Amino acid sequence: MRRRPIVSLLVLGLAVGGLAGCRTSPDVAAYVGDGQVTTGQLRSAVDERLADPDVAAYAAGRDAGDFTRQVLSLMIGERVYDAVEQRYDVDVTEAQVSDRIGDLLAGEDEGTLFTQLAQQQGLTRDDAREIIRELLVREQVAQAQGLADLSDAGLQSAYEDARQAGQQFELGYITVPDQATADAVAAQLRADPSSYGALATQYAGTYTLAAPQQRTLDQLPSVLAQPVQETLPEGVFTLPVAETGGVVVGQVSFPPFEDLEAGLADQARQDASDAAQPLVDELRAGLDVVVNPRYGSLQDGQVVEGDGGVVRILSGGSAGD
Repeated sequence: MRRRPIVSLLVLGLAVGGLAGCRTSPDVAAYVGDGQVTTGQLRSAVDERLADPDVAAYAAGRDAGDFTRQVLSLMIGERVYDAVEQRYDVDVTEAQVSDRIGDLLAGEDEGTLFTQLAQQQGLTRDDAREIIRELLVREQVAQAQGLADLSDAGLQSAYEDARQAGQQFELGYITVPDQATADAVAAQLRADPSSYGALATQYAGTYTLAAPQQRTLDQLPSVLAQPVQETLPEGVFTLPVAETGGVVVGQVSFPPFEDLEAGLADQARQDASDAAQPLVDELRAGLDVVVNPRYGSLQDGQVVEGDGGVVRILSGGSAGD
C-alpha cells in the first residue's frame, strides 16, 4: 500500500465551508458561530505570511485577492475545528502534530518540505501544522464516535481482512521438467516456504522467478489466474504449461503484517478522516459561517471571489478593497 504524500494530505485539509447568513459588519471579515475574524486580524495574518519571501512570491503570482481569501479560509477552518474539539471532547496536542509530520516526512528534510509548501501553495509552517491538526481532529472524532479503530488490534483486523480478500499477494513460480519433480518441489515448499530461493536457483530459467514478487489478480498471466485464485490466500500449486516445456510450481503467500503495517495505518487514518467529515460538516453548518461580501463568498467549501468587490493585496502587504 502506498503512503499518501504529505503535500496531498495538506491539500485535503484546506476545505472550509458554511452557510450564508444575515450578519454583517464592515469590521468583520467572517463570522464563525459566536466568534469573529475581524478585518484587522485578517490583515495582520496576511502581512505576517507575506513577510516570508517565498510566500510573497507565491501570492504575487495569484489573481488579486486570491491569497487573502486563502488566508481567510484557513482562519475560518481553525475556528471550526476548535469547535469540533469542544463538541466531541477531543484534544490534539502540538506533540501529536509534530509526530504525525515526522511520520509523513518519512526521512525527508523538514526544511526543504516547508520551503516547497511556501513556494507552491503559499503555506507557512504554522499553516501546515494547522492542517495536520485538523486531520488529527477528524481521526480522534472518528475513534471517539466508534466510526474507526486505529488501535493495534484494529490494524491486525484490517490485515486479516486484506489477507482474506486476496487483493494483493506474493507469487513465486518455478518451472521444472516433469510432474514427479513438480510434486517433490511442491512438497518441499509446503514443508519449508523459505526454501523457495534455493529451489529457484536449482531450476533457474526463463519461466522461473528468482524471488516471489508482489502481485494483484489483474497482473497475472491468464494461465495462472485460476490456480492462484484457488490457492489464495496462501499455498502451493502445480500446473503443466505447454509453453514452458514443463510443469510450473507456484507459491502464493501474503506479505507479513510488518511489511504492510505502515500502509494499513495510512489507509485506516484516511478512512477515519472520511468517516468523521460528515460530523464536521454538520457542526460547521450549525455555526452559520458568514463571510463579508467584501472578501468574497463561500463556494464548495472555499472563500472565493464574490460580487461584493475585489480584495487586493497592497504593496505594504495589507488587504483592502
